[in-house]
Amino acid sequence: MKILLNIIGILAVVLAILGIFLPLLPTTPFLLLASACFVRGSERLHGWLLTNRLFGEYLRNIEEKRGIPLKGKVMTLILLWASLAFSIYTVRPLLLKGMLMAIGLGVSAWILRMKTLKYDH
Repeated sequence: MKILLNIIGILAVVLAILGIFLPLLPTTPFLLLASACFVRGSERLHGWLLTNRLFGEYLRNIEEKRGIPLKGKVMTLILLWASLAFSIYTVRPLLLKGMLMAIGLGVSAWILRMKTLKYDH
């Protein structure tokens, strides 16, 4: 079971990294999935994830329920809606446009409900 969790965690990290560059692929959920898998599968991989220089502090803040820096919230929402606007503009089916809007609103609500850190570290 631990091997399967570690494989899923590694795949989630790869998808999270791709999500940094691909607008419709979410980074945060994949990082959270990877963290959850590594907690149960490998203490060493979980430690690596939490100390990673790109997203370690971000994950630690979320896991410890401290929140997200204001700058992070603003940038996330700007990039989210810019990529969604482009996607909504380019897709044809109205149903798909509605689904993208619903996803965007849901993710935005989740981000806005998280605590805002007072300082950017």
